[in-house]
Amino acid sequence: MNKRSIAPQLSVLSLCLLLNACAGTPPTLDSGITAPAAWQYAERDADQAINQRWWTQFGSPALNSLIDQARRDSFDVAAAMARVRQAQATAVIAGAPLLPEVKFNLTASRQRLLRGSGNSDLDATASNRTVNNYDANLSASYEIDFWGGRAAARDSAVHSLHASEFDRANVELTLLSNVADRYAQTLAARQRLQIAELNLANARNVLNLVQTRYDAGSATALELAQQKSLVASQQRQLPLIQQSAEESRITLAALLGQPVQALALGNEPFQALTWPSIGPGVPSQLLRRRPDIAQAEAQLAAASADVTVARAAMLPTVTLGATLGSGANKAEEILRSPFYTLTSGLVAPIFNNGRLSAERDKARARQDELLQTYRGAIINGFADVEKALSSLTRLDQQRQWQSEELQQAQTAFEIAQSRYEAGAEDLLTVLETQRTLYAAQDLNVQLRLARLQASIALYKALGGGWKTDS
Repeated sequence: MNKRSIAPQLSVLSLCLLLNACAGTPPTLDSGITAPAAWQYAERDADQAINQRWWTQFGSPALNSLIDQARRDSFDVAAAMARVRQAQATAVIAGAPLLPEVKFNLTASRQRLLRGSGNSDLDATASNRTVNNYDANLSASYEIDFWGGRAAARDSAVHSLHASEFDRANVELTLLSNVADRYAQTLAARQRLQIAELNLANARNVLNLVQTRYDAGSATALELAQQKSLVASQQRQLPLIQQSAEESRITLAALLGQPVQALALGNEPFQALTWPSIGPGVPSQLLRRRPDIAQAEAQLAAASADVTVARAAMLPTVTLGATLGSGANKAEEILRSPFYTLTSGLVAPIFNNGRLSAERDKARARQDELLQTYRGAIINGFADVEKALSSLTRLDQQRQWQSEELQQAQTAFEIAQSRYEAGAEDLLTVLETQRTLYAAQDLNVQLRLARLQASIALYKALGGGWKTDS
């Protein structure tokens, strides 16, 4: 083939590449949801930045160590990282067809006729019973991406890769908030157990006093039975609180990727955990802070690209091919007969019983599904923050009044106990003040735990300080 005959084919190739380069990009995604101007229940500095290492704000070196261990050893995070690597490989696979595929082929064959005269399918004949063939060729093939289907497949895979990265960030955020929450529960259960043991000791002291008065004839059998019942009731609370503490320890160990026998927590007191003042920012910032929202957006972008892929599959495809090779009957002559071959082909779907149009419709329905999921993720994100902010406000109000409740319960019990010892008060009053004091002490710990958990929930709702690179 001469140079003049090659030129038209090269012109066609240049035109195809130009059309491919001019393929349009998908439009920018819009959720259609307008973020509120401000949070409904925020009472804190909206301009305060979120610390990316938010767990350090609770003032617990032990918690910091547990968080670092969870990030290093958690199986959930390791699995999420493996999914990211899978998505990276998928993105490379999807982008490969955008460039020509080049192959090198080297073959050698030997054919020998054992007897007879041979047939038309054989190169060997009665006069030439042994035939050797040696072939070498370099081939390239390329499908012209007229309709942007290949580029859209690549874009879909890239968006899916981003979604997997956001998923990994969301898995880590959930893990770390669960570790902090379970650690706080464990310390709170310890303190509740200490309070229960102190109240049990106090109830036993009162029981000894009642027993002494009963033996002296100044207390009734009813009063003795009532105090014994109270001691038994408080004794019953111990295994219940111990069970709660053990469950928290077991769950915490599982989050860290280890058996509970290997978990060493130390003796940090519950009061050592402090909650920081958290600036929630403005609602519009949440779209960049929460990895689950970013994941939903990336999945929607991938689905939008999949619609383009499905639409392109309904249109004709053009393929180009080129081969440069040589062959001979002797190995030493393999490069003495070079040749090249140029090919092109067009394939257009004619009849597929509606399969391709159904795949396009399926891709569009998937896009609409993920759009609704994206919108739902945004609304749920706003709701999570609002609920956490409301919890902080109302818990602070409860704790303010509960502190007064606890102080008065302590005073009432001390007065009732001293009056009973002096014979100026009946045992029923002492029992009632005992129950009230114990309930107030236990509630104080539970409210403090709830306040810590609300702060953790707010950090999680705000994305935990996570942010996109853009």
